[in-house]
Amino acid sequence: MVSLLPSRTCSGASTSECGRRNAATVSCGIRTSYRSQPHQRAMSCRTAMIEDTQLSDEKRDIQKILDRPYKYGFKTIIESDTFPKGLNEDVVRAISAKKGEPEWMLEFRLKAYRKWLTMEEPKWSDNAYPEIDYQDVSYYSEPKVKEKLKSLEEVDPELLKTFEKLGIPLNEQKRLANVAVDAVFDSVSIATTFKEDLKKHGVIFCSISEALKEYPDLVKKYMGSVVPVGDNYFAALNSAVFSDGSFVFVPKGVKCPMELSTYFRINASETGQFERTLIVAEEGSYVSYLEGCTAPAYDSNQLHAAVVELYCEKDAEIKYSTVQNWYAGDANGKGGIYNFVTKRGMCAGPNSKISWTQVETGSSITWKYPSVVLAGDNSVGEFYSVALTNNCQQADTGTKMIHVGRNTRSRIVSKGISAGTSRNCYRGLVQVMPSAKGARNFSQCDSMLIGDRAGANTYPYIQVREPSAVVEHEASTSKIGEDQLFYFQQRGIDPEKAVGAIISGFCREVFNELPLEFAAEVNELMSLKLEGTVG
Repeated sequence: MVSLLPSRTCSGASTSECGRRNAATVSCGIRTSYRSQPHQRAMSCRTAMIEDTQLSDEKRDIQKILDRPYKYGFKTIIESDTFPKGLNEDVVRAISAKKGEPEWMLEFRLKAYRKWLTMEEPKWSDNAYPEIDYQDVSYYSEPKVKEKLKSLEEVDPELLKTFEKLGIPLNEQKRLANVAVDAVFDSVSIATTFKEDLKKHGVIFCSISEALKEYPDLVKKYMGSVVPVGDNYFAALNSAVFSDGSFVFVPKGVKCPMELSTYFRINASETGQFERTLIVAEEGSYVSYLEGCTAPAYDSNQLHAAVVELYCEKDAEIKYSTVQNWYAGDANGKGGIYNFVTKRGMCAGPNSKISWTQVETGSSITWKYPSVVLAGDNSVGEFYSVALTNNCQQADTGTKMIHVGRNTRSRIVSKGISAGTSRNCYRGLVQVMPSAKGARNFSQCDSMLIGDRAGANTYPYIQVREPSAVVEHEASTSKIGEDQLFYFQQRGIDPEKAVGAIISGFCREVFNELPLEFAAEVNELMSLKLEGTVG
C-alpha cells in the first residue's frame, strides 16, 4: 500500500528553484513548464508611478478586508460527558465499550494503538508548531442525554440552535432542500436527516457508530482497506481512538438522489476530534458528498486527526467536496486547530472515478494530501484545491495520484493564496507504475501572494516507470499588487470588491467543481476570510 505522505523534495527551495530541479530529473514522456506572469512587468512600471501615500492607503484597505472576525467562534454551553486526559489501552477499550462495538472492532483499535506506539511523529513538513503532548488531550466527549434518542425532537434544543446558527438547520421544516446532513458534535453524531428517504433507494447514510451496529459486515469488509491502521502516524492514532463520522453505501446501479453532507463541530476546549468517514460506491453508482466544519475561538490549540476512505467499483463515481473552516487562531497565531488529516480513494474497478474538491480557509495548521490510487483500467482521479492562508496560518497540502491500471488519467489543479505572514505549500506526487501503460497526468499549481510578507512553496514530485506515460506539470506565482487595485479604483470599484473579483477569478476553475448548492456559500466565505487583506 502506498504511503499517504509523499517524499519531501526540493526542501526549502523557492518555487522557481523547485521547478528547475524537477525539470532536470523528470523522465520519459514528461513535459514540464513553469509560466511567468507577463502582467507583472507592467505592474512594476505602474507601481513606480503611484505616490507612496496612496500606496499606504491601499495597503490599509487590503488589511481591512483580511481582518474580519471569525463568525463561528461561539461556544455552546451544554453539559458533556468527557473522558479524562490521557491515552492508553484502557482509554481505547473505554471508547469501544462506550459505543457498544463488536469484538473485531476493538481488536482493530488495539492493533492500531500498539502500532502507533512504535511510530514517530513526522517532522518533514514546512509546518512549524510546538511538540504535541498526546497525554494532554481528551479523546472522547459527548453531550449528556438521559437515554438513547428516538427522534430529532429529543435532541437537546441547544444543539439544534447551534447548528441552526451555523446555517445547518436540522428541524424538518427548515432543512436544506435536497441535501441530507449528518451533524457531528465533538465525538458523536447527534442527527442524520433524510435517512429513511435514502433507504428507499437502497442508499445507506448514517453515522459510523450506527453502521457498526446495523451493518457490521459492510464496515468490516471496507474499513482499513484503503488506509491501513499503520499507514502513517496520524492515521494510526485515528484508527485507535476514532469516535464518529459518516458511513455511506450506494448499491449497484444507484445514482444517489440527493447531496450527502456531514458537518463537524468541535465544542469542548480540551478534546480532540478524530472522526472516520467511509464511502463505498458499488458498480455503476454515483454519489456526491460534502463536508464542512467549524470550532469555537479558544486560546489553546486543538487536534483534529481524521481519516477518510473512499472505495469506488467498476463504472462508479464518487465526488467528495470539502469546505474547511476550522478556527484559524487570532492575528498573532494564538489558538486554532491543528488539522492533520488522511484522505485516500481507491478506484478499484475499471472506468471508476474519484474527484476531490477542497476549499481550505481555516485551521492554524493544515497538513493533508487527499489522494487517489488508480488501480482499475481507464479509471480517473481528480484533485481541485484552493488553500487560503492569512495572518500566521500554515498549510502544507496537496495530493497523490498513483497510476496502476492501464490508460488511467489524473488531473490536479491547485490554487494557493497567501496573505499576512502566512505560509502556503503545495506538495504533490504523481507516480506511474510499470503496469500503467498509456497513463496520463496534468498538474497545474498556481500561487498568489497578497502583501509583501507571505510565502509560498511548490514541491512537485514526479516518478514515472512506464515510457508510454505522458505527465505535464506547470506552475506559476503571481501577486495582488497595489497597482492592480489602483486600476480597479480608477473605474470606481472599491478595494474590497476588487480583491474579491481577483481572487474569484483566480479560483474559478476550482469553484466550478463544487456542488451547486454550496458554490455561492464558498464565494461568501472567501470574501469574509479576505476582509482586511488589502495592506
